[in-house]
Amino acid sequence: MIKHLFVITGASRGLGLSMAQQLLQPQHQLLCISRQQNAELAQAAQAQAVALTQWQADLSDATPVAARLHDWLKQQALSTLASVTLINNAGVISSIKPLRDAAASELAVSLRVGLEAPMVLSAAFLAATEGSPALRRILNISSGLGRRAMASQAAYCAAKAGMDHFTRCLALDEASVPNGARVSSLAPGVIDTDMQIQLRQADPKDFPDRASFAQLKDRGQLSSAQEAAARVLAYLNRPDFGNEPVSDVRS
Repeated sequence: MIKHLFVITGASRGLGLSMAQQLLQPQHQLLCISRQQNAELAQAAQAQAVALTQWQADLSDATPVAARLHDWLKQQALSTLASVTLINNAGVISSIKPLRDAAASELAVSLRVGLEAPMVLSAAFLAATEGSPALRRILNISSGLGRRAMASQAAYCAAKAGMDHFTRCLALDEASVPNGARVSSLAPGVIDTDMQIQLRQADPKDFPDRASFAQLKDRGQLSSAQEAAARVLAYLNRPDFGNEPVSDVRS
């Protein structure tokens, strides 16, 4: 019997994929929402007899995805679940250049995927699960760059800072209702993903911090996606999850 339901965005690669892989466990059900489906994840779920659904969706237009999520959750047997969890992991890094040189379309996509989508998906999740006796959790994957400014990364930094602050607001909302959701905006540490490759390959004229990111790689200071996923999921399962609406996995 299904006891724990997880909804994960950006689950086709990187940290999101590693979290999904580690959540392929008995009594778990996963809904993964990404721009592309992952065939290996589907094969692993089938081999382990874990219920997995993958939606191919572009979260730069998240409103119809949120409506679909609401309706899908309403069809699940929420009253029988021990927990239901939304993990907002998807994000986009736009071209690495000063804001004055950035394309408006790229800035818009970065903010829609990184901030608007988590907000509208969280709203749909909370509305659909309201009244459920299950433990309800929202885990927003943030970044240290939401708490520290960086040149040539205005859109990404702004999206993550916005994610942190809307999580603070959401925590206040949920504290005032019966069985309110436990929420946290969590920085997962520095991970060796495609984003790091982009940063290391950026033009140093556009990205003054390029050398520091190269040093992280050279000194072996990057976590693998698998290591980071294990730490994030361990944090999610802590009994004090949600006590601090904004946190860092290393704290």
